[in-house]
Amino acid sequence: MNTLTVVLIVIALAAVAFAIVMYAQRERTRRLRNKFGDEYDRLVHDRGNPRKAEEELLSRQKRLARLHIRELNQEEVRHFSESWRATQAQFVDAPGEAVAEADRLVREVMSTRGYPMGDFEQRASDISVDHSQVVTNYRLAHDIAARHGAGEAGTEDLRQAMVHYRALFEDLLSTSHSHQFQEVTK
Repeated sequence: MNTLTVVLIVIALAAVAFAIVMYAQRERTRRLRNKFGDEYDRLVHDRGNPRKAEEELLSRQKRLARLHIRELNQEEVRHFSESWRATQAQFVDAPGEAVAEADRLVREVMSTRGYPMGDFEQRASDISVDHSQVVTNYRLAHDIAARHGAGEAGTEDLRQAMVHYRALFEDLLSTSHSHQFQEVTK
């Protein structure tokens, strides 16, 4: 083989390797974007870089895979459902207290299922892995509750917070979400 042939083979192999790497990265991005939805976009915006956002999402998945997240049993679902109905009924007479109770109830469900009860951002990050469709609801409800605490949220805001908490609450109670770590890096 002459030198030109060797160089062309090396260039062809490098081009194929580059194409494979690019394809793998596009597929990883596609899978993460599909799995995390709006949370993917939020992180890309916050981090200013898709690769940093993707590394964080992969890190979240690995963290959650080490935890012992479990489904609720039927008695727990019944108990929490009754508590939620009472909380919603409380809204008419005491909207602020109902929102605070909704937040507490969501945290109790999360704790019972095995989610660590760190700060809010850590809870939202953990929830995003298995409940990506409603993590935005959690962020919005938490923000409204915080604004209410500062005297900056009205009754309509509190109603919206209850709607957002309810979406997360119902998702946390559903048994259709079984925690399974699915490697997205392949």
